[in-house]
Amino acid sequence: MKTLTDLIQLFQRPVDHDHEPVLAEQRTTCTECSADLTKQDTYRYFAVCERCRHHFTLPARRRIELLADRSSFKEYQRRLVSSDPLTFSDRISYRQRLDEARRRTGLLDAVVSGTCTIGGHDVVLAVVDFEFMGGSMGSVVGEKITAAFELAVDKRFPIITIVSSGGARMQEGMLSLVQMAKTSSAAQRLHRAGLPFVSILTNPTTGGICASFANLGDITIAEPRALIGFAGPRVVEQTTGQKLPPGSHTAEFQYQYGLLDEIVDRAELRNYLMRILSLLCVTRRFPRDTNRLRVQKPAEPDESPWELVRLARRPDRPTALAYIRRMTNNWTELHGDRLHADDPATVCGIAELEGQSVVIISQERGADLAERTERRGGRPRPEGFRKAQRAMALAAKLHLPVISLIDTPGADPGFMSEQHGLARSIATTLATMSDLPVPIISVIIGEGGSGGALALGVADRILMLEHSIYSVIAPEGAAAIIYRDASRAEDVTGALKLTAHDCKQLGVVDTIVPEPEGAAHASPDEAARLLKSALLYELATVRRRTPEKLVEERYRKFRKMGRFETMRSWDVSRLLDRLARPRPERSEPAPPSI
Repeated sequence: MKTLTDLIQLFQRPVDHDHEPVLAEQRTTCTECSADLTKQDTYRYFAVCERCRHHFTLPARRRIELLADRSSFKEYQRRLVSSDPLTFSDRISYRQRLDEARRRTGLLDAVVSGTCTIGGHDVVLAVVDFEFMGGSMGSVVGEKITAAFELAVDKRFPIITIVSSGGARMQEGMLSLVQMAKTSSAAQRLHRAGLPFVSILTNPTTGGICASFANLGDITIAEPRALIGFAGPRVVEQTTGQKLPPGSHTAEFQYQYGLLDEIVDRAELRNYLMRILSLLCVTRRFPRDTNRLRVQKPAEPDESPWELVRLARRPDRPTALAYIRRMTNNWTELHGDRLHADDPATVCGIAELEGQSVVIISQERGADLAERTERRGGRPRPEGFRKAQRAMALAAKLHLPVISLIDTPGADPGFMSEQHGLARSIATTLATMSDLPVPIISVIIGEGGSGGALALGVADRILMLEHSIYSVIAPEGAAAIIYRDASRAEDVTGALKLTAHDCKQLGVVDTIVPEPEGAAHASPDEAARLLKSALLYELATVRRRTPEKLVEERYRKFRKMGRFETMRSWDVSRLLDRLARPRPERSEPAPPSI
C-alpha cells in the first residue's frame, strides 16, 4: 500500500517547459476531417488539428504549460485526496476508480490549482482535467476550486479557471452536489472583493460545474465547438423524447444566445489572456496637464438644422467602432446579455485610452450596407441595453471609467423588442447609470434619438460632436404627429432644437467637440484626435471626485434640467376659471350648394 507521500511523488509531476508535450489523446488521424496528425506541429503542441481546428482533450498540466510564464507555476493544496465518504461501489469500488484515474493522469484528483504569471501578470489558475473521472466535481474538486478563489482574494490576484467536466461526481452523492453552492459562494466573495474572474469553458462543460462557478466569470470564453450545457444532448433526448437541433449544445450556440463573450482558439488563448489581464489589472492615471487637451468651442454652424440632420445621418460619417479603433489600444469586445442574445447594435468592451483602461459602451450603425442591415442601423434591442448594464457592472467592480458613444435613431420598436421588455431595459439602464460609482463620459457622435439614446446618456459630462443631433423624436416622427405628413420633417426640425448649439444652450450637454473642416466624414483621423483630447480632458477632471461625490453630483445635474415657471396664486385661479367656462358651440357650416 503506497503512502500519501508516495502518491504525491508519483503523480504530482512539476510543470516543465523543456519536456516534450504530452497529449491526452495520441492520435494519427483527426476524428473530424481524417487529416494526418503525425506531422502537425499545431497538434503536437496544442492538440488542435491544423486543417479543421478540432480541439482534442488536453491534460491539465499541459494547459498550464501553454499559458503560464516559464517556471512560474506554484501548485497549491497538492495533498488533497478523496475519502470515499459513501464507500460507493458498482461494478468496481470508488477507490479502485480513483486509483485507475490517478495512474492514467498522474493527478491525485481532477483539479490542478496554484499561482503563476501570464505575461508578467500574477494570477491564480485552476484547471479541471476531464481525463480524471470525466472532470467530475466531488469534495476535493469543490474544495480546491473554493480554496483557489480564497487564495485570489487573499493575494488580491485575478483568477482564471479552465473547466472540462461531465458534472457532479455521483460516487460522493449529495456531498458532491453541494459543491455547486460552495464554489458559487466563493466566486461571489471574489466579486465582492472587486477582483477579475475569467472563466474558460472547454469540451465538454456540463452539469454541476457548468451550473455553478464556471458561469459566474466577469468574462466567459470557450474553445471552438466545445460541448456546453447543463445536461448533455444525449441525456436531454433520452429524458424528454425530443430530438435536438444540430449544434444545440455547442460554444457557438452559447455565443449566439448571449452567454459567452468570445470563442477563442487554443493557440490564441495565451495572447488573449495577456491582453485581458493588461486591461483588467493595470490602472494608470490620466495626464495631469490638461490644458493642452482643451478643445476650442466651435462657432455657430452655417448649416441649417435640417442640413445638420442630414450631416449627422451620413452613411460615411465615422461610426462608434471607427472612433474606438482610432482612439484606443487593445480593444477587446465583450458579447451577450447572459439571458437571451447578443445585440450587434450595441457594442461593449474594454480598451486602453492613453494607457488607462476604460469600459466603452456604444451604439454601432455599421460601416456599410451589409453591416447596417445586421446592426439595424444602430437601433438597440433590450438585449443591447442589458449587455450595456453588464459592462457598467464590470466597470463599477473594477473601478474603471465608462465612455458611452451614442449614435442611434432610437431603440428598435419591433414586436421582439416589446416581447423581451424594451421599456424596462431602458428604464433599468437609466437607473444603473444614475448611481454607477465611476466616472461616466457620454458623447453624441451622430444621431441621438429619443430614449434609446438617452439610455446611455446619464453621465457626469455629456459631450456632443459639432455636427451631431440630439432629439426627443426624429423630425419625421414629429412631422407625422403635427402635420400628419412625415415628408414635412424639414419644417419642424428647427422647432425641435436638436443641434449641438441648441442642446448646449438648453443645458442638456456640457461641451461641444469641434469636427475637422468639412465635418467628421472628411477626416475621420482628425475627428478621432479631437474627440480623444476632449475625452482625456473631461476624464482627468471628473476622476478627482470620490465615488460618492460623483453619484451625488450626477443626480443634481439631471435634477436641475428643465425650465418652468411658478404661477402666482391669483393667476392660477384665473386660469382655472377660464378653463372651467363652457365652450361656445360651433355652428355647422352650411352644405355647399349644388
